Amino acid sequence: MTEGKIRINLRALRNDAGLSLSKAAALTGVSKAMLGQIGRGESSPTIATLWKLAKGFRLPLTAFLDGSAAPARVQFPGSIGVEQVFGFDPVLCCETFLVRLEPGQEHCSEAHDAGVTEDVFVTGGPLEVLADGVWQRLETGAALRFAADQPHGYRAAERQGAAFLNTLHYPGSGQVIT
Repeated sequence: MTEGKIRINLRALRNDAGLSLSKAAALTGVSKAMLGQIGRGESSPTIATLWKLAKGFRLPLTAFLDGSAAPARVQFPGSIGVEQVFGFDPVLCCETFLVRLEPGQEHCSEAHDAGVTEDVFVTGGPLEVLADGVWQRLETGAALRFAADQPHGYRAAERQGAAFLNTLHYPGSGQVIT
């Protein structure tokens, strides 16, 4: 996947889950109109909307980025760039992304479900990470693990972009929690 539109077969996802459009909207927090636009390829979801879909359908984020032999690369307009490094592994219950931020760019994320943790390893920095309500500066080569079941965020320095590996660990084995 590249910087083009993200195509999601929402009808197949809903059918597999036995959900009506109304129920899918209620579970994901995404309006029926937006679900329809995404399903018809008329609108490309933001990273925040993808997380809502993943959470509502109880799927890992890579379920929406996968679909080709090459790693999925997505640049969300006005937001972060994400490249799939490792898709969701049901045995390890994790998935890994390479995230890129432009100089001065900040990305804040809503809390994931209870028990989700994130690992951040800075490959190009510096990077500031908001975890436990505090911004922490990490230089290239530094790492941080934190509970992601609270609001958290990432920001690059004003004059320098940042890149980092981001691994999401989901609790338990079997059912994914985002």
